Amino acid sequence: MHIGHVCSFTHTDTIARYQRMRGRCVFYPVGWDDNGLPTERRVQSYFHVRCDPALPYDPGFVPPASPGPEPVPVSRRNFVDLCHRLCDLDEQAFEEVWLRLGLSVDWSAAYRTAGRPAREISQRAFLRNLARGEAYLAEAPAFWDTSFRTGVAQGEICDRQVTGALHRIRFHRSDGEGVLVATTRPELLPACVALVVHPSDSRYAGLAGTTVRTPLFGVSVPVLAHRLADPAKGTGIAMVCTFADVNDLIWWRDLHLPARPVMGTDGRLAASPPAAVTSRAGRAAYRHLAGQSARQARTRITTLLRASGDLAGTPEPVVHAVKFYDRGSEPLEIVTTRQWHLRNGAGDPALAGRLIRRGRELAWHPAHMRDRYLHWVDGLSGDWPISRQRFFGVPVPVWYPLDAEGRPRYGAPIVPADDALPVDPASQPAPGYTEDQRGRPGGFAADPDVLDTWATSSLTPQIAARWSLDGDLSDRVFPMDLRPQAHEIIRTWLFYTVLRSELEHGVLPWRHAAISGWILDPDRKKMSKSAGNVVTPMGSLREYGSDAVRYWAANCRLGADASFDRARVKVGRRLATKILHASRFVLSVASEAELRADAPLRLAAREPLDAALLERLAGVIAACTRSFDDYDHAGALAAVETFFRAFCDDYLELVKARARGAGGDGPASSARSALLLSLSVVLRLFAPFLPFVTEEVWSWWHEGSIHRCGWPAPAEVAPAVPADPRALPVASAAIGVIRGAKSAARVSMRAPVRALVAHAPRA
Repeated sequence: MHIGHVCSFTHTDTIARYQRMRGRCVFYPVGWDDNGLPTERRVQSYFHVRCDPALPYDPGFVPPASPGPEPVPVSRRNFVDLCHRLCDLDEQAFEEVWLRLGLSVDWSAAYRTAGRPAREISQRAFLRNLARGEAYLAEAPAFWDTSFRTGVAQGEICDRQVTGALHRIRFHRSDGEGVLVATTRPELLPACVALVVHPSDSRYAGLAGTTVRTPLFGVSVPVLAHRLADPAKGTGIAMVCTFADVNDLIWWRDLHLPARPVMGTDGRLAASPPAAVTSRAGRAAYRHLAGQSARQARTRITTLLRASGDLAGTPEPVVHAVKFYDRGSEPLEIVTTRQWHLRNGAGDPALAGRLIRRGRELAWHPAHMRDRYLHWVDGLSGDWPISRQRFFGVPVPVWYPLDAEGRPRYGAPIVPADDALPVDPASQPAPGYTEDQRGRPGGFAADPDVLDTWATSSLTPQIAARWSLDGDLSDRVFPMDLRPQAHEIIRTWLFYTVLRSELEHGVLPWRHAAISGWILDPDRKKMSKSAGNVVTPMGSLREYGSDAVRYWAANCRLGADASFDRARVKVGRRLATKILHASRFVLSVASEAELRADAPLRLAAREPLDAALLERLAGVIAACTRSFDDYDHAGALAAVETFFRAFCDDYLELVKARARGAGGDGPASSARSALLLSLSVVLRLFAPFLPFVTEEVWSWWHEGSIHRCGWPAPAEVAPAVPADPRALPVASAAIGVIRGAKSAARVSMRAPVRALVAHAPRA
């Protein structure tokens, strides 16, 4: 957890506290997203273990006390037990931060994505998708992370700039002429299935429709025309391999090309060449590449091409965008695997149209974030692969019957009964079978995968509402009002949640989306654990106080990136101190009767200056209310803070003496009434942002919590006498002139003024 989490969760908490003060019953659960790769990586590092699903469960396993040269292999069940154990420890620490921060969540409604209710709901939703034909199993090329050995969805992919080299390779025409092709992936040459040129590229008008032979491997491949070939890139001719990048996938599908994959799921080239490599020389060349990583194979094939004379010149250094799993460290490969998919609108215009309409129906804060969602839906290139080849997650609730040869019949999956959920196919037999039939011909096999963590997180509204488990709660809170989240996961968490709700319920899962920006480090880089530039929150919370940190967070506007500014945190601490000091003064001059009677205070404040103050305060209440209703917490904070600083710096100075009795009882009562009423309102306006100091001061003269009292209304402070809006600015300006004169004279601000002459036009 880092300070960016504190920022965005504070935004949500200010809204929840405001809505509660408006008299609404707020459903504000808290959930831990604990399954998935980050937990697995942390468990591997923390306990010095690695998961080996082939090992049997050891009920007495104890993690090593100190790390050895190699991690200790453990069974999948032991590994999952360790994941739960570490999650329990980590989430206690997270809860401590949230409690200190003052999040007003309902801890009785807490949930975990690895908990039993979440597993049951996630599996039930998947099985309903399967029954309706929205989920399907397919073997097809897909992005694959070779480090984690798992498939990756489009929404989890990012581009990173990587240094590489452009190799110019000579292909051979039947007439003996060479054709130069530029590529950064020469190691995929044995997977080449075609060359493509742009239809309008006159340089290669006579080449399209012919065939050429690949260097080293001697495979005949066609030269074809396609609009995606870029005449300005390299030599203008692209090598189509199965598969180097997204364009290869498109060319492979559009041009109906064969598949000759060489890259394995371990990130190494296959032991045997593609069947199309039939020549003795070609197979001998491939032996130099077999079993090598992409980098190793790239070096070796460069040497082979140079020796054969098929490498033109020296490879040219380039920096280019390469696709990575957003949590990974190695470039993604495209390999053919069997994965469960969920239809998401790619290739289905009707579904895509419904999802776009939902995006337009949703109220976005800020509004321009809607475009990110719409562009994402428009740019979807494939359905969502929702199975992952990992260990800690919600198991895919499916088994497969085995035929007489022991081969899985993937087209006839076995599903559990609804009342048996949640299930773990790896440890429970398929319905109608016994455990001793597992893995045997005529028996069954479990699906070995887990659901993508987003496949569970996309159901967080249903999980929080206990959909299918508690009909009463679900009916009352779903659809919900607000989804708060960061902007970089609009394409994943927000989109996937809208998709699941549309497929299951045909409605938006919430009416509003509040999108936070990133918190940046001093170099204006995104703060993230992977970058090693995070600021953890507990130190700042202890050093400056929770209200001070919340003040900094509440000043960060939705949708805007901001840096963690300790100077701003210190301003928040001074503001909280100022509230304490101003409150002590106001309460010290108020009488017992005035402290007990909030309602009549407005009627007692009849002096022109006091009426002008209350008139201004009524406008501040209206402004804060409008801002909160527009999900602009920062605007609400700015409005009340500006008023409060002027109240302390000007108004308190103007009425101190009068409040203490100078000028008579009537003017004194008017001043005290305005002071006390203003303090009551200001504390309530500050309460969503600074819950601790406002609660403390409120307790000095009120029973009950400030967070359960009513949000102020402008009518509450409407002056009982006509108010001249010029009175307060004129008086404040006079104070400003006096302070300026004292400063110029280099005397204390407490020095008495011998004479003051004010000039003003007649009314």
